[in-house]
Amino acid sequence: MVDQTLHLSKAPDAAAVAAQQGRLRYYIRAQSTGVVRYVLEQAILGLLRGIPSVVGIGLRAVAYRLILQSEGWPVVEDHVRLCQPANIHLGQNVYLDHGVYLHACPAGIFIGQDTFVMHGSELHVYNFRDLPDAGIWIGRNCFIGESSIIRGQGGVVIGDGVLLAPGVQILAVDHVFDDPSRPVLSQGITAHGITVEDGAWIGAGAIILDGVRVGVRAVVGAGAVVAQDVPARALALGVPARVKRRLDLDEEDVSREASQEERTVDDGELRSYVEDQGRRARWVSYQ
Repeated sequence: MVDQTLHLSKAPDAAAVAAQQGRLRYYIRAQSTGVVRYVLEQAILGLLRGIPSVVGIGLRAVAYRLILQSEGWPVVEDHVRLCQPANIHLGQNVYLDHGVYLHACPAGIFIGQDTFVMHGSELHVYNFRDLPDAGIWIGRNCFIGESSIIRGQGGVVIGDGVLLAPGVQILAVDHVFDDPSRPVLSQGITAHGITVEDGAWIGAGAIILDGVRVGVRAVVGAGAVVAQDVPARALALGVPARVKRRLDLDEEDVSREASQEERTVDDGELRSYVEDQGRRARWVSYQ
């Protein structure tokens, strides 16, 4: 599990690392866990990746077990891109749709049984800056909607039965920008990690920022930008996202909470008005 402790890395950026190591060596290291494995993986992927229909799915179910870790026969559609497949772990009946991209270096990507990752989605753990908690862990019976992006440099943990609608972004990494005299790219990165607990639903186009925990069966509305924790069984909406109500309250409880909130707002406005009138009175008296 991700402990969500802040980690700071000032390791060189990708371009600097490539220049130090040599671009060919850097490229192969990013794609695979070794030169021999790279040759094997690229041979299998090159031969089978583009074959459509159930024929291609059947061939890949057999051959891909040689290059990734799978508890059963993986169901992989055509044109799925796999980088560092030795670090990819698939449970039984995992489905990877057309055009999915998994980049699993170095800690890996773990996808639980009966989980669907739909087309165009990207799960990315390219941890060349040596952050300690990098990785993506997805539970059972989850659905990752089309064109979703999960960046796992700080560690992303997604529980069981989680629904990500299309276009969701879960970004467990941030950039340091304290020094305005230097490019942001050269100032390093930070990472806390992100947790989405069992049964949560993240609406279409929502963005979950680093350091956030979304509680059990919570709901995040479409297009929300979540920078703070969302409690269990709560509804969060907006930019930035705010908790609007609890989902485990009945209508009477919701009305009571709304009435109490309205009274609190009214009392606050009244106090502000009285204080403002007092300041004006003192000013007139002074004049």
